[in-house]
Amino acid sequence: MDFRSDNTAPAAPEIVAALSAVNSGAASAYGEDDWSKRLDGAFGALFEREVRVFTVASGTAANAIALASLVPPWGAVLCHREAHIECDECGAAEFFSGGAKLVLLAGDAAKITPAALEEGVARNARGIHSVQPAAVSVSQTSERGAVYRPEELTALGAVAKRAGLRLHMDGARFANAVAALGCAPGDITWRAGVDLLSFGATKNGALAAEAIVCFDLNLAEEVARRRKRSGHLFSKGRYVAAQLLAYIEGGLWLKLAARANGLARRLGEAAGDWLSVPVESNQVFVRPGAAKLAKLRQAGALFYDWGDAESGEARLVVSWSQPEAEVDAMCRLLAA
Repeated sequence: MDFRSDNTAPAAPEIVAALSAVNSGAASAYGEDDWSKRLDGAFGALFEREVRVFTVASGTAANAIALASLVPPWGAVLCHREAHIECDECGAAEFFSGGAKLVLLAGDAAKITPAALEEGVARNARGIHSVQPAAVSVSQTSERGAVYRPEELTALGAVAKRAGLRLHMDGARFANAVAALGCAPGDITWRAGVDLLSFGATKNGALAAEAIVCFDLNLAEEVARRRKRSGHLFSKGRYVAAQLLAYIEGGLWLKLAARANGLARRLGEAAGDWLSVPVESNQVFVRPGAAKLAKLRQAGALFYDWGDAESGEARLVVSWSQPEAEVDAMCRLLAA
């Protein structure tokens, strides 16, 4: 019963088939192949507006390149204290931007509120003596598995605009959010004020395939230059492009995410009062105590502690390919 991470899952058969289909003959390099040239149009159709798309190999690269394109070295990125860019990317945003600072905000379920954002801006408004707030970064879904609804993002976007901030979204699990909300992708991105989206696919069935989606086309040249300088301009771009096209064009991304979300809800129901955060995506947080977590492990469950080993809290992540038998067994353990 492996619930450690959706990164442990294999690539989806449709993604492998797409890779096989393009693996024949010669193709132009560095994004000049036919598949890479289709990305802007395919993502434009998905988001219902003109966009520019830049593929990269990892979510960390997508976040770091995007934020470096928005923030000067003396600037600041406002984010939640549990954000991936703060806790899990080894200072990549600071490094790629040449020294920009992360200003940490609080909020339930790892979500930023408009009030917290306003406070963070005010806290760093000391003229030349302070870093200059330049961007806010939100994770959709959050690091606690919570989903920002369109109205929440619109409110954050309004605060950001008044403060002169750019809005970036870490969409490592963007598909899970859209599947959970049942909304148009544009409703939780550009219509709410998002300038750059780190669009994730690797956690949801792809193979080292991520993208930076530019809704503000004026940012495209800088993103392109920073991508090249960072070593993320693929020479054989067709292999990542083919994955992303197979992922979005036929609805595969939402099909896989919806399955993971549904199985996670079953775990949440079985966990009952142990739930520490309501289940809104494919992540389940439980706090039964360290002793009971040890019993779950003894019964064959694999998962990560959330916090230190004595916190008594754990995160269970359901992947697109999770066997239902594992979910059934885990539900029985949780219920018992």
